[in-house]
Amino acid sequence: MSVLKVIEVLANSTKSWEDATQNAINHASKSVKGIKSAFVQSQSAVIENNDITQYRVNVKITFEVRD
Repeated sequence: MSVLKVIEVLANSTKSWEDATQNAINHASKSVKGIKSAFVQSQSAVIENNDITQYRVNVKITFEVRD
């Protein structure tokens, strides 16, 4: 039986929500091993002069707890 843990990560990007999600996974993988899935809980954007300047995501990352 495996045990899974979920952490919540906030990340951003100037390109897209997909890129922001990848940034969250890349950063989390530096200290967390065995990432199994990512669930984008919410998305938001920063607007300046009617243009999107930042894409932001709140991601729940699931990983396996190892012995």
